[in-house]
Amino acid sequence: MFAKALLLISFVVSVATAILINPHITSPKKGVEWKANSYQTVQWDTKGIKGSKATGTLLLGYREGNSLNEHLDTAHPLAKDFPLKNGRIKVKVPNVDPRKRYIVVLLGNSGNASPEFTITNPTKH
Repeated sequence: MFAKALLLISFVVSVATAILINPHITSPKKGVEWKANSYQTVQWDTKGIKGSKATGTLLLGYREGNSLNEHLDTAHPLAKDFPLKNGRIKVKVPNVDPRKRYIVVLLGNSGNASPEFTITNPTKH
C-alpha cells in the first residue's frame, strides 16, 4: 500500500513539473513596423504563469512564401534567461535586412510565435 502511494505521489510530482508554459504573444501585433537598431517591447499573456519561476528566450525569425521554416536566429537571441512571469521584455532590434514577415518566438518550455511584422532598415535595401 505504501509503495503504491509513493508511486502515485511520484507520478503527480512529475506531471506537475511537466506543465507546459506556452504564453500567447500580444505584442508585436500583425503589421507593426520596427526600425533596425531601435528598442522595442515584446509582451505576452501571463495567465497561468504568475507564480512560475520559468525563464524564457526570445528569438527573431522570418517567414518566406508558404514555407513552415521560421528561419529562427538561435545564435543571436534577442533576450534570454528572463522571467516569463514579467509578461514583457525590452529588446534592441538587430541590424537586419528589411522584410515584411518577421516574427519573434518566445521559448519557455514550449514555443509561441508572434504575428508577422515588418523591420525597416534605411542602411540596407
